[in-house]
Amino acid sequence: MLGSVQLEEIIAVRVREYRTAKRISLAELARRTGMSKAMLSKIENAHTSCSLSTLAKLAEALTVPVTALFRGVDAEREAVFVPAGHGARISRRGSNVGHVYQLLGALRGEHKRIEPLLVTLTEASEVFPLFQHAGTEFLYMLEGVMVYGHGDTHYEMRPGDSMQFDGEGPHGPVELKELPICFLSVTAYGQIG
Repeated sequence: MLGSVQLEEIIAVRVREYRTAKRISLAELARRTGMSKAMLSKIENAHTSCSLSTLAKLAEALTVPVTALFRGVDAEREAVFVPAGHGARISRRGSNVGHVYQLLGALRGEHKRIEPLLVTLTEASEVFPLFQHAGTEFLYMLEGVMVYGHGDTHYEMRPGDSMQFDGEGPHGPVELKELPICFLSVTAYGQIG
């Protein structure tokens, strides 16, 4: 929960930031708002709480939306950090033939729009699963050489190669040429909900 002291500090920073960016003196801001310089100084130093009408006057005088004076209040956003080698291993079609899928992080709820995976192929196999899913997928080769198919087209991929495609088309490895093979797979989904 956001404390009033933190809110006052954020408003103080924003008012001073917009005033100085627009090269408006404290005296000029006082004239534009009808407030005293002493009161404005208290606001800019987070020594007082502003009423809604005061915030409206400040926003109008600074020619910014009232919401601009709160920018940073909700700055805490979810982030997922996965140290090397610590991504959750997940089972997918192909896991039983030497394919390792390591989830590199996932946000929850409305922000879950991408799924980053580190895929490692360690065993040559004649059986390759084909995938189809919603969204757009991006592959980036890190190690090894493979032939990757999307629809009826095949692409030989080497380290540094990348590919982006519609996930609803059948896709997957067709031939493993140089093992081990390691690539980054990022699937982006549309708006949730």
